[in-house]
Amino acid sequence: MQHWELLLFFLLIAFLYASVGFGGGSSYLAILALYALPFKELRLIALIGNIIVVSGGVYIYVKNKQVNWKKIVPFVLLSIPMAYLGAIVRISQHTFFVILGCSLVIAAILLWIKTGPATIDQLNEPKRHAFLKNSTLGGSIGFLSGMVGIGGGIFLSPVLNLMKWDLPKKIAATASVFILVNSISGIAGQLTGLPENINYSRIGLLCVAVLIGGQAGSRMAIKFNPLIIRRMTAVLVCSAGVNVLVKHFPLFFEQLF
Repeated sequence: MQHWELLLFFLLIAFLYASVGFGGGSSYLAILALYALPFKELRLIALIGNIIVVSGGVYIYVKNKQVNWKKIVPFVLLSIPMAYLGAIVRISQHTFFVILGCSLVIAAILLWIKTGPATIDQLNEPKRHAFLKNSTLGGSIGFLSGMVGIGGGIFLSPVLNLMKWDLPKKIAATASVFILVNSISGIAGQLTGLPENINYSRIGLLCVAVLIGGQAGSRMAIKFNPLIIRRMTAVLVCSAGVNVLVKHFPLFFEQLF
């Protein structure tokens, strides 16, 4: 395998993201984009990494009874089929990277915004049309996630915090489940159009790295300040997004005209 430093990058990213309930797909993509790998392989690696990282987190959240399945269902009901549809959409490589870059910058802004935890009164307020709104939100993020190759938790979690949807740990648990099901659905969609020259040995080694990092991060989450972790993630994601846009937007523009 060339570029052995990728193993260290992936281990650290998995550790950081798992500590706040994310899978790391957005940053895996951003790092891999610097190495000029085929973009279809990038999406596959990112989604497999997501599944490995958040599976451990979901297990811990379920074990600690932090997962409210009744409240999660509306989000995943549409996100699963929409993630599949997003994954089978045919887009050019430059279009993919522009969408990825824009997604990373928007995610960074959402992650940076500080929100206070929801109060008991806010949690008990009746939510009008909550099922429809949550399903629409989940479906929209799911489609974007499938197209780009991320789990979508990096969008869902900040939005739910802004909405005062639930307590921070419940939101992190919801984001983990959301990432897991969307990543599985996205991979299912990608299987319909994978190239033949995929480097499976590279994928296997990177999976080992994210397994180690993700397991460590999900178990040490309580020892870190969530706001600091989120803002460190925001800086990483934003810088990666800007770098991707600077590199690919001129080529995307030429492609249009």
